[in-house]
Amino acid sequence: MPTLKKVAAILNPPAPHMVGDGFRVHNFFPSGYKIKMDPFYLLDYNAKIEFSPTNKLRGVGVHPHRGFETVTIAYHGAVAHHDSAGNSGVIYPGDVQWMTAASGILHKEYHEESYSKKGGPFQMVQLWVNLPARFKMSTPKYQALANENMAKYELPNGDGLVEVITGEYNGTKGSASTFTPIEMYNVRLNAGAKASLASPANYNTALIVIEGAITVNETEQATTNQMVHFAHEGSVIEIEAKENSVVLFLAGEPINEPIAQYGPFLMNKPEELQQAIEDYNTGKFGYLEE
Repeated sequence: MPTLKKVAAILNPPAPHMVGDGFRVHNFFPSGYKIKMDPFYLLDYNAKIEFSPTNKLRGVGVHPHRGFETVTIAYHGAVAHHDSAGNSGVIYPGDVQWMTAASGILHKEYHEESYSKKGGPFQMVQLWVNLPARFKMSTPKYQALANENMAKYELPNGDGLVEVITGEYNGTKGSASTFTPIEMYNVRLNAGAKASLASPANYNTALIVIEGAITVNETEQATTNQMVHFAHEGSVIEIEAKENSVVLFLAGEPINEPIAQYGPFLMNKPEELQQAIEDYNTGKFGYLEE
C-alpha cells in the first residue's frame, strides 16, 4: 500500500526582484530557499501582477544559456520568444515553452505586442531544468506546447482536469520530451475536489499553489503563491481544493552530478564554465538581433 509523501515545509514566496523590466519574480530556489530540487536548478515565480498598457515591449534582451533547459509556463499574459537557432513563438495562458539550450543558444523573451498595448494581469513560472553531463553539449531544441494540444486527464465527477506537461498521469502521457524522468502537471481543481499525485520516494518533489487554496495529505494547508516541499518519504500526495484552485506539480529523479554555475551557464566543472564564456565571447552561440 503506497504511503503518503511527507510534507517537509510550506514556503512563502521570497522577496521579489525584477528580471529585465518585464518579470517580477520570487526565486524559490536556489537563492530563496536552500532546498534539494535536482534536476530542477532554479524556479522563478512571477506571482500575478497587473502591467499597465505600453507601446514598449517589456522583457529581457538577448542573453546566452548553456547546459540546461528553460521551461516557461504561462497563466496570465503573453510572452514572445526568439532564439539564435531560429525558433520563435508566443505563449498564452495555459501554454508552455520548453527550450533546450544544451550546447549554447542566445534568446530573448518579452511581453507579446498586443498584450503590452492593452496591459492586464501577468503570471508566469520559469524553471531551469539541469541536463546530465552527457547531454549538456547536445544540439539545442525548442518545444512549443499549446494548451489546446496538451495531454489532459479529466478527473471523475467533473472535479477538474490535470494538464500533463511531461511525465504520465493515470495513463495520460505528457506532451514534452525530457532527458531524465520528470513529472510536471497543472492540476486544475474545482472547489471540494480531490486528486492524488504519485512521486517515487527518491524524487525531489514540490507543488506551487498558483491560484486558490488546498489541503495537502488531509492535514497541511497551503494557499495562493505558497510552495509545498516534500521529504524523501512515501510516494503519494493527496490534495483537496478548498476553493477553485490551480496547482503546479513538480517531481524529478535527481541527476546527482557536480554543478558549476556562473550566470546563465550551468555545467559540471569550472573549466567548462570558462569554455562557455570563451565560446560566447567568440560568437559560437550564434547571432540574435536585439
